[in-house]
Amino acid sequence: MSMNQGFSFFQGLSSSSGSGNMNYLSDYASIKSGSYGRLMKAYYGRGQNSSTTASGSSSSTSNVLERILEERRNPKVSEEVKEANANLVTGISTLKSSVSTLQNSNTFTDTENGQSATAKVSSAMKNFVSQYNDVVNASKQSTLTNKTAYVANMMKATAANADKLSEIGVTINDNGTLQFNESKLQSVELSKVQELFSPDDNMSYGSTVLSRLQFAGIAGGVSEDKNNTAGTSAASLKADGEALASDKLYQKIKDKDGNESYDIDKIFSTAKSFVTNYNNMFDAAKSSTNSGVISNLAQIREKTAQNKDMLEQFGISVDEKGKLKIDEDKFKKSDMSEVQKFFKDYGSSIATNASLVDYYTTTKANATNGYTAAGAYNVQGSSRFADFI
Repeated sequence: MSMNQGFSFFQGLSSSSGSGNMNYLSDYASIKSGSYGRLMKAYYGRGQNSSTTASGSSSSTSNVLERILEERRNPKVSEEVKEANANLVTGISTLKSSVSTLQNSNTFTDTENGQSATAKVSSAMKNFVSQYNDVVNASKQSTLTNKTAYVANMMKATAANADKLSEIGVTINDNGTLQFNESKLQSVELSKVQELFSPDDNMSYGSTVLSRLQFAGIAGGVSEDKNNTAGTSAASLKADGEALASDKLYQKIKDKDGNESYDIDKIFSTAKSFVTNYNNMFDAAKSSTNSGVISNLAQIREKTAQNKDMLEQFGISVDEKGKLKIDEDKFKKSDMSEVQKFFKDYGSSIATNASLVDYYTTTKANATNGYTAAGAYNVQGSSRFADFI
């Protein structure tokens, strides 16, 4: 399934749908056509006599359905789950502090009492790994889905930085927890650790983890954005991305002598609008706590980072905070056929995620159910609701 196909189901959901309604639809779908339905048909098919009316059977089945759905909507929480929920809340707060320590420049300097920077960083990293593991383990049993979604996203960021973490002695176990080799850390340049956790780079591993923890810390329900600026910018970015990916924008025009050439001013104007709406969307959505918004913004940043070198060839630079800037002169001197080829993939891909940012911002729906245990986000996974669209 393509990304565009994956998005089509979102457009059919009502604007009032939240993650709770998504759970409801999922449960209803499985009950209606899955094992629940077969079980109840078999149950109510037994022992029925001729006096049992169809309406009576239907009514009884409906009552059972409602009871099952109610139990799924409001599950009984065990003492173990309560403890996991409490540990997750506490762990998120503690882990935020641990990351902040690794982002503090004082951690990387020797102190007057004789403690070396290496010892301080080793201690800070040991605390980070321990507290990270506590959060991951608690999230596996927690029912606080609005928080575990962000933990899953944090785990995805960790997986994306596995090679860099390995260089400083941190490896990822099969269950998603971390393992720390203190001896290896002490043999590497501390600048590698400092760069990995840099607070000045919004795309650094430390900044990414901290942002996910901050969102997890305040998540508790469907977010309420104060305005729709993010959605408006995302919708405009979608339109720009699609335009830059289209053939129409690159149709050549003839001059008075009959010579054909690209309408470079028009192409540049669209690219400039793309850059403006890209930056505006991130500025407007930076305070959002909506898991759907955050996950798609993260994917957009990741795609842009992966294509940074290509963008720079066309005069579009990416600063350390992830903002775009376009050099008009360099862009207009670029080979427009190469610009078209690049934006055919990049532009349409960004447009897809921008569409989802617009959707989640506008409808206030969350995307917690789209996360896998490994920390990945799967848009197609929600296609199970197709029967109700």
